[in-house]
Amino acid sequence: MLIRLEGLPEMNFSPQEMQAGMAVWEKWVDGIIARDILVSRGNRLSNDGRTIRDGKVVTNGPFVEIKEILGGYLIIRANSIDEAANIAKTAPIVGSGSIEIRGLYAGK
Repeated sequence: MLIRLEGLPEMNFSPQEMQAGMAVWEKWVDGIIARDILVSRGNRLSNDGRTIRDGKVVTNGPFVEIKEILGGYLIIRANSIDEAANIAKTAPIVGSGSIEIRGLYAGK
């Protein structure tokens, strides 16, 4: 699950609103843990980054042409992409954004 946000939530919310929103998110993640399907919580990603194109050209930001940032990710265990999407549909998003579902290839 790739969590995409239209800016970092702390830029749009008071500390109290941010804390309340994160408490809802953490409760949701605790539910994923309780179901024993969480593989990795991932890490929160900053909005600062670099993109290297053609091995030479370096530009600021991971996606300079869009306003959305990749805020973080979770890796879960699911039997299908549809099952993962149904799990993601229950996620509370702090702020405005989306969750993208991708499969991982196991092996070489």
